[in-house]
Amino acid sequence: MPSRNGWWMFLPLVAFIGLAVLLATQLGRNTEELPTALAGKPLPTMQLPSLMRTGSEVSNDFFIGHWTLLNVWATWCPTCYVEHPYLMQLAEQGVRIVGLNYKDDAGKAREYLAKYGNPFVEVPADESGRYGIDLGVYGAPETFVINPEGEVVLRYVGELNDRSWQQRFAPVWQKEAE
Repeated sequence: MPSRNGWWMFLPLVAFIGLAVLLATQLGRNTEELPTALAGKPLPTMQLPSLMRTGSEVSNDFFIGHWTLLNVWATWCPTCYVEHPYLMQLAEQGVRIVGLNYKDDAGKAREYLAKYGNPFVEVPADESGRYGIDLGVYGAPETFVINPEGEVVLRYVGELNDRSWQQRFAPVWQKEAE
């Protein structure tokens, strides 16, 4: 005689089908193209301590008048180590980069920059991660293009490398920064 609660044995199958549908819909999503609600808007208000200039703060004024990359990085981020040599190349080519040190230990971050080189014109320290939340940061690395008015033009999630620079950044940078 069949049990009246026989529908319970189909629960794992239903859960599996639901999970499969969720994964299938998300597989084609390009995480590098995550939108930002800040596009065309000013950077959130920044009042963060400078990692490199003890006793100094970095504010939104630092971005005014310059095309700037705002690169979110940390010593705990493995992809940041891979990305770092490319940031050094961009800095050598005259690209102005501010490095937002995100949820990191200040001493480790200073050691990292001393060891691998410092491509940043300034390094605001966001130890608590609160400013990252204001930016909508998911993690590190993420890079934003900031125009001379201090507005967010572009957001990129993931490793900044030659491919991503040529595809995403260069068209905006070359067109607008000239």
